[in-house]
Parts: sequence; C-alpha cells; structure tokens
Amino acid sequence: MTHESTAVGLASAYSNATTASGDWWRDAVIYQVYVRSFADSDGDGIGDLRGVRSRLPHLARLGVDAVWLTPFYVSPQADGGYDVADYRAVDPLFGDLADADELVRAAHELGLRVIVDVVPNHTSEQHPWFRAALAGEPGARERYLFRRGRGADGSLPPNDWESIFGGPAWTRVADGEWYLHLFAPEQPDLDWTHPEVTAEFDSVLRFWLDLGVDGFRIDVAHGMVKADGLPDIGRGAQATLIGAEPLPFFDQDGVHEIHRSWRRLLDSYEGARIGVAEAWAPSSERLALYVRPDELHQAFNFRFLNCPWDPAAMRTVIDESLSATTAVGAPTTWVLSNHDVVRHVTRYGGGPRGLARARAAAMLMLSLPGSAYLYQGEELGLPEVSDLPPASRQDPAFRRGRRQQIPAPAGAPAPGPGPAAPGIIAPRPGEPPTRPGAGIGNGPEADAGPAPEQPLAPQAHAPTQPQAGASTGPAPEAQGQTGPEAEAGIGPQARACCGPEAETGAGAGPDLLTAPEAEGQDGLRDGCRVPIPWAGAEPPYGFGPAGSWLPQPPEWAGLSVAAQTGDPHSTLELYRAALELRRAMPGLGAPGAGPSPDPSGMRWLPSPDGVLLFTRPGFACTLNTRPEPVELPAPGRPVLSSAPVETDGHTVRLPPDSCTWWAF
Repeated sequence: MTHESTAVGLASAYSNATTASGDWWRDAVIYQVYVRSFADSDGDGIGDLRGVRSRLPHLARLGVDAVWLTPFYVSPQADGGYDVADYRAVDPLFGDLADADELVRAAHELGLRVIVDVVPNHTSEQHPWFRAALAGEPGARERYLFRRGRGADGSLPPNDWESIFGGPAWTRVADGEWYLHLFAPEQPDLDWTHPEVTAEFDSVLRFWLDLGVDGFRIDVAHGMVKADGLPDIGRGAQATLIGAEPLPFFDQDGVHEIHRSWRRLLDSYEGARIGVAEAWAPSSERLALYVRPDELHQAFNFRFLNCPWDPAAMRTVIDESLSATTAVGAPTTWVLSNHDVVRHVTRYGGGPRGLARARAAAMLMLSLPGSAYLYQGEELGLPEVSDLPPASRQDPAFRRGRRQQIPAPAGAPAPGPGPAAPGIIAPRPGEPPTRPGAGIGNGPEADAGPAPEQPLAPQAHAPTQPQAGASTGPAPEAQGQTGPEAEAGIGPQARACCGPEAETGAGAGPDLLTAPEAEGQDGLRDGCRVPIPWAGAEPPYGFGPAGSWLPQPPEWAGLSVAAQTGDPHSTLELYRAALELRRAMPGLGAPGAGPSPDPSGMRWLPSPDGVLLFTRPGFACTLNTRPEPVELPAPGRPVLSSAPVETDGHTVRLPPDSCTWWAF
C-alpha cells in the first residue's frame, strides 16, 4: 500500500512527563515571530503587535507551545530593532505597552507562552546613555567601551577588531576618542564591568517578567564580556572565525556570571520563566556551558542549522549535540531557519528538491530529543526571496560601505589632524569625522548620501512606504547553486548570522564594499524577512490592509495559509500533523521519555548508505537523503511521511529526500 503524507489519528493524550512537571521548555516547540513581517493591523505595511495578536489562533492550531517575538522596543531601526533606545517601551511602529500586555494575555488564553528578545550587548546610539556619553556628561562613557586611538595622534582604531557587519569595529567621535561596536556603528557595545549596566538590565528583565512574559531570548549572549586589555586578533575576516576559533570579544568566561545572576532572577518568578542563549562557541562543549543547571535553560544549536544534506554529518552533529547537553543535564535545541539566515528550502537546493529536503529535515528535527524552534513561514514551505530591489533592502550589512556624518556634541573640539584609519574618511576642515557602515535607512533614502545631523532623542517613526510590485527569485542555478555546495544544501547566502561560516565580501554594486575591507555578513538577510502570505491571490496576501515593507513574490499565492489549509499534501498540514503526533506519541519530545539506557531515549540502528534510522520508545524515524528510492525492512507502522511511502508491512520503499515516522 502507499501511505500518504497525512497523520494517522492517534488519540492518546499528551503524555510528556516534563510538561506536567512544569519543565515545559525541555521539549517545547517555539515559533519565532519576526514582528515586522508577521501581520500588519494598521495598513502602514509593517507588522505590529496587534497584527501578531490577531494571528495567534494560527499558531495555536499549528500546535506550537510558545512564541518568540523579535524586538519591538523603541528603536531607530538601524538593525531591525536590535538597536534599542528604550528597553521598557514599545516603538510606535509596533504599537504601545497596552498592545504588548494584551498580546501576552491573549497568548496565555490560547495556551501559548511568550518569549521576548533582550539585547544586552549593545544599545542604540540614540539611547539616553550614549547621547550623554557623546555630550560629555561626566562618567557617561564608562558605561560603554570608549578608548583612545593608537598612533601619535590617536587616529588609528584602538585595536584590529572588525565589525560583524564588515569594516572596523570602532568609530571615532568628534573629540577624538573611539567607541566599540561589534555590529553596526549605531549599536555601541556596553561595558558590562560597570555596575550600572548590570543593575539596569536586572530592572529591564523584571519589567517584562512583571508584565507576564515567560522568558527571554538573549541576543549575542556570548558577547557582553571582552578579554582584558582588548587584545589584537592579528588577522582579518574575523566574522568567519566566530564559533570556530576563540576570539577576545566573544565567548569569554565572564559571561557566565551574568547568566547565573539572570537564572537566579528568573527562578524568583513563578511559572518556569526561561532564558535562551543566542550563543556562538567554538565547540559543543563550550556551548553547553551556557546551559549548566545554574545558568540558562536553552542555547541555540546552530551546528544543526549549518549542517549540510549529508547523513554522516547530520549524525555527527546530532550525537555531539546530545552528548554535550546531556553532560550538563540540559535539553538540546534544534533549528533550521531564523531571521538571519537563508530559508532552508533554498539552502537545500531550492525548487521541488529543496522543498522535499526541507520537509524531511523538519520531520527529522521534530523527532529529535529536546526543543525545536520554527521560523515564521517555514510551515508554509517559503523559499528565500533572492532578488529584492536594492532600494527596499534594510539589512545594515548591505550598505556597510556607505559613509555618514556623526553629529558632534555642542562645543566638542574637533579631533586632531592625521591620516584616516582604515574604513574611516578623514574629515575636511570644519567637518566632523565620518564613519563606516552608515547610510542605513528604511528604504531608498539610504542611498541619498550623507544624512543630516541626527536628533539627540528617540523619535516615533513615520510609516515606511510599502514597496510596489514584487518578483520571484531566480532558479537555484541562477543563484549559483550548482555543484557540490548545492548538493550539500549550502547556497551562496546560506551562512548563519555571526556563524563560523559567515559569507564574506559578498554582493555587488555601488553600495557595497569588496573584500577584504568589508569582510562580514553578506548583507542579504532581508530575503528571509519578506512578510508571510495569509490569504488571497495577490500581494500582500492578507498581511495587512495595504502593501508590505518588502515586496512579496507573485508565486506566493499558492503558499498562503488559506491555500494550504485542508490540503493533506501541503507543507502546512504536514507541520500540523507532525506537531500533533509529537504531542500524542510518548516516545517523542523530552529527553528520557520512556525506558531506555540512553538518556536521550534514542538509538541508532544499521541502515543503507544515505539513510538514517533511529528509534525512541515506541517510535522510529527514517531519513532518506539519496536522490533515488531506497528499500529496507519496515521498522514499524508508518504514521507520517514527508512524501508517499510504499510498504507491504514487511518492507518499505522510501522516497528520495524524505522522512518517515513509524510507530511500533
């Protein structure tokens, strides 16, 4: 018989013991909402909190346990809200505090927990603390990493550190000092040795916990502490080293005391509030340090995301990940896509083959012990949008070569004369210095040359004009996705943000630098942030009453929630079925569920080349990575498959690039 890719009705109750005990996070499926691109309630083309609230029933029906919201705080939006000017207020672009409160309450009524981002490594340059630092307020610069420059006149950066977005990690201000920004110049790094910084973030966390959120995703959780003396690295292309080699600005041992203090704070609240680390570390063992019993609850497992479509590599990553986290008593997390990487449909080759692999990879991920993260739109099988018009792009790394003036504090002396540092334009007489990585705006005005002086207070943002028209991305071959990299599922933009394999010097055109000056992120992250389709035959597909801040492809009409609902072969119904079965089958979800000598409850079994086969209590999973069918003894009764499987009850013919779940 042929088993179609629909769920068999398993009516058993949700039997996961960890949920009953309150450790919901150990096997939770958490859905990432990129607020700008989820749902727009007011017609300005930008997603907002009311829009998110209106679409919560979709997430409840999908079957996830929690929602993670990207930053919605007051921000100039130089980096999609990861440049925060006020951590306790909602940016008018997204609503207000009442909207945040109502969203949390509505989510809880639907049985969904809410996790929000916190951004502790850096603030916005428009944060009151940094404005005070530029204005020369006594002691204000001690909250940040200001240093004198090198060279006789201080005209060279204090060290050789590079920004993740390309160019130097230092910007010189009007009085000649330099400040550190590991990301955009609009994101100055905080100095976490200063007691006011520690106290401020304790207060920020309490503010949102008191509002009712269930936890925090901690942005750059590995970055708050820098090595003593800020030593040189001695080589370039530093973004490519992150997560692969020790670096003096990331994964320093001192970050763990911060996370221990936050764990104590989280534990002081009722309801199992959690902390999730976005952390890059050179090894699984180093990453596991972030989830020791007295630190955070989870850490993103980017090694799984970066793994190619290769069964040996997948098994290695799975084994090493489980081993490292089991050693410290923590669950492993699994993720395939997020707001910083190319969507995995495209990474796995694009087109029908990429979609088949993406569906299979999702089923593999959801069958592994631990917690899984879904990125909005992956349940629809959305591909990357690779041909966005340059004028619509807003990723700060895209225009990392632009130059923009820095406003000088009133009465501040001009810096002394001297040669320009790498990536810095020497000022003309009477003008303030300029900095790299600027010209980052909300639309075409970013190309308009130097910006006027920036105000010294956060502003409400005028609505961004929706982009008219849309076009679909080229075929994988047109994107350069041929040969071994395409076969491995690694496209030209497939590297994770800040990850060990970050692309360098990518892109072309007058707004982009070329390597080695601009070695950092490729600046093309907007392609995974295009607003998702809900319903309708043309853009914006129910995203909102008007257009969308990034153009949506015309082919997305068939990928909308409405178009896929009820179709047993759709990716949406596959995800819904997988999440329903994950709750229903005792052997799925939490580590240690059911009797097994392996703490993960998972065992690998012999299988043909190109096939992975493992069991958990009462459950088996087969993954065929080969481009042709494979026959093997049936490990049980098929309950869900990413593609139709043929079985007579004794043998099974696994389709190419497919995953099948079995009960026994």
